[in-house]
Amino acid sequence: MADENPVAVQEQPAGPSKSELKKRAKAAEKEKKAAEKAAKQAEIAQQNAAAEVDFATEFYGALPLNQSQTRSRRERSQISTLSSRDGETVLIRARVQTSRAKSSKLLFLNLRQRTHSVQAVLMVEPEKISKQMVKWASGLADESIVLVEGLVKKSPTPIQGATVSDVEIDVKQIHLVSGIEGRLPFSLEDASRPDTEIESSEAQFNRVLIDTRLNNRVVDLRTQTNQAVFKIQAAIGDLFRDYLSENGFIEIHSPKLQGAATESGASVFKVGYFKGTAYLAQSPQLAKQMAIAADFERVYEIGPVFRAEDSNTYRHMTEFIGLDLEMTIEEHYHEVMEMLDGLFLNMFRGLEEKYQHEIQTVRKQFPHDEFKWREGPEGTLRLTHREAVQMLIDDGVEIGITEDMNTENERRLGRLVKTKYDTDYFIIDKFPMEIRPFYTMPDPEDPTVSNSYDFFMRGEEILSGAQRIHDPKLLSEKMRSKGVDPESMKSYVDAFRMGCAPHGGGGIGLERVVMLFLKLNNIRRASLFPRDPKRLDP
Repeated sequence: MADENPVAVQEQPAGPSKSELKKRAKAAEKEKKAAEKAAKQAEIAQQNAAAEVDFATEFYGALPLNQSQTRSRRERSQISTLSSRDGETVLIRARVQTSRAKSSKLLFLNLRQRTHSVQAVLMVEPEKISKQMVKWASGLADESIVLVEGLVKKSPTPIQGATVSDVEIDVKQIHLVSGIEGRLPFSLEDASRPDTEIESSEAQFNRVLIDTRLNNRVVDLRTQTNQAVFKIQAAIGDLFRDYLSENGFIEIHSPKLQGAATESGASVFKVGYFKGTAYLAQSPQLAKQMAIAADFERVYEIGPVFRAEDSNTYRHMTEFIGLDLEMTIEEHYHEVMEMLDGLFLNMFRGLEEKYQHEIQTVRKQFPHDEFKWREGPEGTLRLTHREAVQMLIDDGVEIGITEDMNTENERRLGRLVKTKYDTDYFIIDKFPMEIRPFYTMPDPEDPTVSNSYDFFMRGEEILSGAQRIHDPKLLSEKMRSKGVDPESMKSYVDAFRMGCAPHGGGGIGLERVVMLFLKLNNIRRASLFPRDPKRLDP
């Protein structure tokens, strides 16, 4: 008998549609392509990573802090010698004056040592100079100190901006010795630019004012101009010493703390000295004369001089370096004047013969006429004070015949002398007694005139000197006439009571000689760290 309730047959689910299959195929294809792309990118990245491996890491970078850990004794070369070293490998420590990246593979550096500079080239080279090395060197700040090893190569054409312009350095290694923290107060390029270029150019340049320079003196002193200025200053000291040593002088060192003012109380610095008062020496005058009384015969000194004068001019400082000498006189004080003249002539010749590079370096920033003096039988021009004043009167200046010349009249006289005699260097003799210090010997024929002289460069006084009074009675008399109590300087006066040979001398301002010879226009440029009424730092 048939089942009245038959079991329903379960239908099998239908398979994916053609549309679904196509979608799945597309998705699979997309995943496959993505995987292939990722694999390709990974391969490229791997290749790039291999290509970017820095094979030059040992040839550049910052050196460890130098604590004298090692000493290789490798010779370091001077940039000034490179012109004669074509084809040699050299090791140089220098400052990066400027850098100029031409591309990621090429960098030009201007390396500087004092007054000399040279171009260095760093270029990518397989297995030797990497792109990373060039990039790192491109980031070095100006004024960084680097140690560079490279090959000296002759340049086919002169290299602009480098003092050593006939060669360049093909850099093989470059390491940082000392970097820069923060920013420089000004660029050395701006600090080295002549005022004439700033004033004549249509371009806008940054002018570095003298106060800014002096406030940041360490950076300012790095300019090639300043390096040359102070090399010349050192040379003047050497020439002074050498000439006097050859002429029988010995160097002395006198105290700068004194119990009384040398010349006048108005221009002397007082300092506390335990329970009393001391004074900073206005000159080594007293010590020089006392050395002569002690039979030293001929002495000189190079040392600081202090003047408490509230003068804020281009040619005054409260502390400067004095070049002083004193010598015995056999017959006439002109023996001293002639010794001093010979000293200056020797100095001028020595500078012209041995320091032309430095003179020309300064002249680029401070253009000036060549300094002139007279040679030959005519010798140095000598005028009496009366003759000098008469030249001014004849030129229309209102001045008394015995009156002291002020700065403007001195400069005017310098121009008149240059026009008439074609010399920047001359001597004025026989100054009025009333305008000279108490220790100055009066003229034997006219007591209103003194046996004293000043030397001039470019119309400005650079030396003052005279025959000194060696007789204690006359000395005491002149001291009282100038308002100085002989008892306040008893040890000085007593030195002459023991017998003292006739003598004379002079004092030279070192910075003033440098300023006038190079025509720097401001004495502060000739002082390492100048002191004036408004400056005690740095």
